[in-house]
Formats: sequence, structure tokens, C-alpha cells
Amino acid sequence: MPELPEVETTKNGIQDAITGQKVQQVIIRQPKLRWLIPGDLPALLKNQKLLGIQRRAKYLLFSFANGTMLLHLGMSGKLRILKRKVEPQKHDHVDIVFSNGVTLRYNDPRRFGCVLWCSGDLCEHKLIKHLGPEPLERSFNPAYLNHACKKRKAPIKQVIMDAKVVVGVGNIYACEALLLSHIHPLTPANSLSLDNYANLCKKIKIVLRKSIKAGGTTLKDFKKADGNPGYFQQKLNVYGRDGKSCQLCQKPIHKIVQAGRSTFFCPCCQTL
Repeated sequence: MPELPEVETTKNGIQDAITGQKVQQVIIRQPKLRWLIPGDLPALLKNQKLLGIQRRAKYLLFSFANGTMLLHLGMSGKLRILKRKVEPQKHDHVDIVFSNGVTLRYNDPRRFGCVLWCSGDLCEHKLIKHLGPEPLERSFNPAYLNHACKKRKAPIKQVIMDAKVVVGVGNIYACEALLLSHIHPLTPANSLSLDNYANLCKKIKIVLRKSIKAGGTTLKDFKKADGNPGYFQQKLNVYGRDGKSCQLCQKPIHKIVQAGRSTFFCPCCQTL
């Protein structure tokens, strides 16, 4: 599933080609995604100038004068910038054609993504209003994390993956940040010290920034807007390395399952 770095990479890959351009046409080939694409979306976007693209958590927000289009890539969604006519393939569900001849194409084999419209206050949208802070912003800091965790006995890995606590720390990035912080993933969240929270905040930011710089994490379903895969997976320290040597201490990496997700950790570097 595309996570925060993949979505940020996608945003960075498409915004220069279409920001400031007017929508000429919207083609919806398959309206049944996670939720139905609004039937009036083509009319709403017709002749509207794209003012900008922002990311909130894993949502891409396309701003127009009359509202905002929300797009989520789901588990397998991809956005492509096409500068010439390319015949649509089986899973190419939506095209947005701009005045400069560029087409933004949404492809999603599993159809777990969404394309929605918000004409009101975006901060009050049901998919947005309960989200926690962005991990790369100043509001995500040791004092905040300490406050968010002080009544939580759940394992720290599950807490930092809770989008109501902080957005965008997916499974891969949680494993990586916990290793670098020398925190065991099963540690009760409320048992950590302020220094632990400070170190964890710092390492989460480092891991995410490195991944964004590298173009996201290479998973079987993810490609950047130019069609090429990201490259961060080549630099992973712990995720997916069960039985292999820890790159910090050379001891074997272990794997457990938490809340249905695989967790990779080093029992030497991350003592419980």
C-alpha cells in the first residue's frame, strides 16, 4: 500500500505538470472504487483551474476555486502524467485532461482507492477531521507524543501507526524508526520516557525524509508518477529481513505479528 512517502513522491511528481492548468475534460471509466466517484465530477471540474495540490496523510487534495477533489491511492493505486495520447488499459479508471494537453491518469487494479469531492470546509470532512498531526511538522514533537501516549498501554508500534495519533507512519516506517530508536515494538506506549519519545520523533522524521528523498519504498504495486519504482527498499535496515543480520549489530532479525501486520525487529538492539 502506498504510504506517506509514496504519496508525497506522487504529489511532487505531478504538481508541476498540471498546477495552474484548466480542466478540459474528465473521463470516468469505472466509478465504483472504494466509494462511488461523484457522477457530477466532470461538470464540477470543467473549465476549473487547478490552484494547487497538497497532501494530508495519504490523501492528495486538488484545490479548485469551487472545492477540493480528494484522491486516495488505496492499496494499489497509481497516478501517471501523460504528455501524449496513450490508450487506456484495463485498470485505468479516471482521466483528467488539462488545457496544456497533459492527462492525469488514475490506475487502480484493486479499486480500494477513492476520488471524492468536497465543496465545504475540508477540515470538517469525515475523512480528514479526525486525523492526527503530520509527522514532519513541528506539531509532532516529544511533548505531543508523550501526551498522546500517557494513557495508552498498547504496544508503541501500534500507537504510532494510529492515524488519530500521527498520520503516515506505515508498517515499514514504524519498524525502521523503532530499530533506530532502540525501542522494542511490544513496549507499552505509556512506559517510555520523554527522552524515548524525543528519539522516536526524531527517527520517524529521519526515516520518512530519507524515503521521500529516495522516491518512496519499492513494493510490488508502487510506482512513481513517471512509471519508475521508488528505491528506498534497498536501504531498509530491518523490514523484510527476517533471519538476516541486523545492519546495526549483525545479530539475526526476528519477525512477529502485531494486529495482523508483520513486525521486524532486532532483539539485541531493541530489548523489551
